[in-house]
Amino acid sequence: MFSESREYAGLPALPSVNFKHPLMISHYWTLAHAVLAKAAAFLRDPFLLCIRLYWGWQFFMTGKGKLMNLDSTTGFFMELGIPMPKLNALMAGSIECFGGLLLLIGLASRLTSIPLIFTMIVAYLTADQDKVIGIFADSDAFVTAAPFLFMFASLIIFIFGPGRFSADARLRLTHVS
Repeated sequence: MFSESREYAGLPALPSVNFKHPLMISHYWTLAHAVLAKAAAFLRDPFLLCIRLYWGWQFFMTGKGKLMNLDSTTGFFMELGIPMPKLNALMAGSIECFGGLLLLIGLASRLTSIPLIFTMIVAYLTADQDKVIGIFADSDAFVTAAPFLFMFASLIIFIFGPGRFSADARLRLTHVS
């Protein structure tokens, strides 16, 4: 019907759609990819917000726990053979507690994620050393260890930034205006 009205207007008829033609499949594949890419781009900032809120709170709570129970944390660090256990317990607890709060609000997020990543690497190498050594033999044990998810969340924030819903983004907007 549309083709007939085009002919009536003096325009050539449109070719019929042939889904078996490779170029048409490629066209629809490209179109589907573009739609998915736009949807993923739209979800980026809410995803980063969720990561920052959840893992910022988790970092805050674990750091607060270390600081509130400094004697037991120091004892645990001593058992692990960490040098200067009280100082390291204070540092790890402070980095996790205050770094978690900064992640939560999205302030200096990329900078904050660096000491958090380093702290999780140290946690892996001391408390979960067997899981690091057996990373290829038992990868499930490596990725289910507590430091992994903390480190992974910090890496995501370091690589992608805090997102649009953060104090960093708000300060950038205020600074640019």
